[in-house]
Amino acid sequence: MRLTAHSVNMQLTAQQVYDMLVVQNNIIGEKAIISFILKGHDIKITSRDSVGNLLQEWLRDWLITQGVVFGASPGSQDFPDFQLDLTDNTKGMLEVKSFDYDKSPNFDVAAFLAYRRSLLLHPYRLDSDYLIFGYSMVGHHIEIKDVWLKKVWEITGPSTDYALKCQVKQGEIFNIRPTKWYTRSARDRGPKQPNFTSALQFVQAFDSNQRQWTGTARDAVTSTWLTKVIAGYKVTTGKDLV
Repeated sequence: MRLTAHSVNMQLTAQQVYDMLVVQNNIIGEKAIISFILKGHDIKITSRDSVGNLLQEWLRDWLITQGVVFGASPGSQDFPDFQLDLTDNTKGMLEVKSFDYDKSPNFDVAAFLAYRRSLLLHPYRLDSDYLIFGYSMVGHHIEIKDVWLKKVWEITGPSTDYALKCQVKQGEIFNIRPTKWYTRSARDRGPKQPNFTSALQFVQAFDSNQRQWTGTARDAVTSTWLTKVIAGYKVTTGKDLV
């Protein structure tokens, strides 16, 4: 993909970043190679473990090259990945996710307990955008198959056991996991799973999980969590949570 440097710094919304990537620069269908070079020895990387981090680093460099200004989180695991609005930290939050397009999406949306704490402090986080790359990988060759811009409730939904699908191990909830929000074709393997239709429905499902899970069902945070998040969202954004 051809990159064009811009001399004027631009502050863009997540939608404008998406349009620049997908519409103007046609990233869907582009191919990449992952390699590691040390002392002249070049090896081709075939593991998928590093793809997500590499795509995020590529996006960071691409935004800089395009003249897009942004703030970044202090650490690689901190939220958000990109702060696009430099004047208001309650807006312009962009998270980057990726997954193997030949399989169902299985990335971690967020750690369950950390997200619970975060929404109490920063309920406006519900307005974050998720830029999601679906890729295929053959050997060390990667192809970008699709790119989406979604809200958290548009990529999550219920599971068989919980109102909100999560990674569960030996009865313990660890991470919020996505449901399948897209259909590739009539021959797509498996039906599109149900997703939530609003931020309110998402936090209500989250609250249902913490009331069902023995690890949080009886603690003091759970008893008032939903009420505080809804009220806090109104205070910090000026909008009702719907």
